[in-house]
Amino acid sequence: MRSRVIDVLGRIWANVWRWVLFAAATVIAAYFILDRGIDGGETAAVALAVIVIGVVLSPRHPLILPLMAVPGVFVTARVGFGGGDLTISDLAIALGFVSVVLLSRRDFSPTMRAMLWLNTIYQFTTLFTVIVNPFPQNTVEWFHAWLLISGALLLGWGVGRAGLLRTGLLLVLGVGAVIALGTIATAVTLFVTEGFQPVYPQWPWPMHKNFAGGALAFCALVAFIRPSVAQLPRRITTPALWLFLVGLGLTQSRQAAIGLLLAMLIYVLRSGASRHKVLVAVLAVPGVVLIVQSVVEQIESQNRFNSAYQRLEWFREVYALWKHSPIVGHGLRYWYVHPTANFQPPQAELEVVASTGLLGLAGFGIMWIGFLVVLWKLWGADARFGALAFAVVFSRIVQAQFDLFWVAAQVSIPFVIAGLLLGAQVWWQEQHPPAPAEATDASSPKIESHKHQGVAWNSATMRTR
Repeated sequence: MRSRVIDVLGRIWANVWRWVLFAAATVIAAYFILDRGIDGGETAAVALAVIVIGVVLSPRHPLILPLMAVPGVFVTARVGFGGGDLTISDLAIALGFVSVVLLSRRDFSPTMRAMLWLNTIYQFTTLFTVIVNPFPQNTVEWFHAWLLISGALLLGWGVGRAGLLRTGLLLVLGVGAVIALGTIATAVTLFVTEGFQPVYPQWPWPMHKNFAGGALAFCALVAFIRPSVAQLPRRITTPALWLFLVGLGLTQSRQAAIGLLLAMLIYVLRSGASRHKVLVAVLAVPGVVLIVQSVVEQIESQNRFNSAYQRLEWFREVYALWKHSPIVGHGLRYWYVHPTANFQPPQAELEVVASTGLLGLAGFGIMWIGFLVVLWKLWGADARFGALAFAVVFSRIVQAQFDLFWVAAQVSIPFVIAGLLLGAQVWWQEQHPPAPAEATDASSPKIESHKHQGVAWNSATMRTR
């Protein structure tokens, strides 16, 4: 009798939280759309409507809202309220994160726990600059940075832990296709009137070329690596990969191309995926030549206002600014309030050291080296989940060596994908426990190692599928 009462109370509690989420999302959507207006127009309105629909459907599947938040992470359109604004990406991560915390199981894997702790170390080292430099943007950005990494990880974890890895990655490919098609459409219009130049997509929402290029690079890695556990059909991933590469080429985002090429190269070298070697060679040689040629042309032009010279000038200014507060920095988002240094440093470590000083830079280094180490180990233990997780995170830190780092969606997208894979790993292990006899019999023909792509499933797995 007691167990039945506890059971009933548990179901009531779960339903209460679903209705609380539904009410919160409805109020937020109504507030933005009816009262304050939306800076992103119809795109943001549609995104908010999708969130409400997701919460309505949550009684059928509790993790439907985090699942629907996955494509929202790519939306950089801003919603305005009062004197401030935030991106649809931030809103999607926040609502998905809350849903996962309340409704998902949190039996984190060792890799997931390690990544959350590594992010906590960085947050602790940046807390000093928040205390020493008390201005609102500093405090808000401290929480925002935590959300962009840990919040995105937990969002992806909840979706993957619910067994929705395949659906989540298909949504990633789908939104990537939309961005690629928007880039191509903008390019066609632009080339007719102004000729060949970097494309800043205007549809389905206005995007900077480096965001569009970075997002397409992450989607290209999903289509290129195509983790076997996600069962992504080749008839979708192959054309999607070429579509993403065309869109990335049109944006002329050099940092995104470098991050993608290096991640693909490491994947091919470590996994021995022979079917991809020719593709990587075809992309790498002309890609590197074009990138180097474009940089050389900018330097030889002696145009002091092109991106190469402008970055060098910014580097000098940031270094001079850092020397005034070397230990704790000038505060997160200091360029919002500083009288002269009113630009965001275009390089990850420079931005961190100017904002948070040497303390924050140490935490940043520990966090990123730790991320790569734990994901590299996961790749070695189980490539089905570790290969793509490592590739997208590695690609992001490479991109950030040549451009802005703390930019909402560009930071969170790779961690959502990594979280998807980490959550799916725990779900898969729960659904496919090794049989005791098989686990102890090393000579059994039913057990085969799956260290990289291309190795066949064992017969027991095939029966379960």
